[in-house]
Amino acid sequence: MKAMALETYGSDDDLRARELPDPKVAPGEVLIRVRAAGVNPVDWKLASGGLDGIMETQFPLIPGWDVAGVVEAVGLDAGEYSVGDEVYGYVRKDWAKNGTYAELVSAHVRMLAPKPASLDWREAASVPLAGLTALQALDRVEVGAGDTVLVHAAAGGVGSFGVQISVARGARVIGTASEHNHEHLRALGAEPVTYGEGLVERVRALAPEGVDAVMDFVGGGVAALPVTEHRERVVSIADAEVTGRGGRYVWVRPDADGLVELSRLADAGDLTVHVDREFPLEEAGEAWRLSRTGRTRGKIVLTL
Repeated sequence: MKAMALETYGSDDDLRARELPDPKVAPGEVLIRVRAAGVNPVDWKLASGGLDGIMETQFPLIPGWDVAGVVEAVGLDAGEYSVGDEVYGYVRKDWAKNGTYAELVSAHVRMLAPKPASLDWREAASVPLAGLTALQALDRVEVGAGDTVLVHAAAGGVGSFGVQISVARGARVIGTASEHNHEHLRALGAEPVTYGEGLVERVRALAPEGVDAVMDFVGGGVAALPVTEHRERVVSIADAEVTGRGGRYVWVRPDADGLVELSRLADAGDLTVHVDREFPLEEAGEAWRLSRTGRTRGKIVLTL
């Protein structure tokens, strides 16, 4: 199969198209013909060695954890799916080697769900990692109807899902973003505020008694801002020190039930996906360069 891979830890220019063996399909797994693969910052962080102390990595390394595609083969004891089924998923195994930047990827059924009927391949591949991250962060602090939630980096891949899921649950959302993304946030149902000096005062102007929960999807100390009295309802995906201040830290887990819930929201019209840019698989390095700028709205996707 054709895949984008690295022979050792490296960067954008080290990611090259290669012919590699088709992945084996273990019991409980299916083989997926990839139609699109989402690009996430963790992909290039892993490739640079940034997760070396966290995950076992084997080379050649095919990056990528987001996938949307068609089941090509079914392994032993994987009767949940049949050949030809359209699926999507967050394919994170116990070690990093055979990721989704490839024509084929094997995945355990616990990492997959039927593809949302309302989303095309690009959109579906944009959802799993970022959507599950937002969903699990909101669940961790039990965001629901009547809450006022502050979402940091609200126009980004995770943040835009966090805004929409919160709104669908009946919460009021205040979202931080650059000014050029404010209209986008309003369209998602959030009240936008600008980053930078005076942020606490701007949030307090909208919520004088403070917010009920804080979603930190960017890091940089924003989880420590004095905008809530409920420190146990501050959750971060980028600042592990939040736990020392009474908050929660989330590292997203594969979850088929969570994917089913995201599909439900998408097909009900409560979750839309904005694809900022798409690249052919062979231009994955260019996709990483764009991702590194941190200035995309929504998601970056590779298509096959």
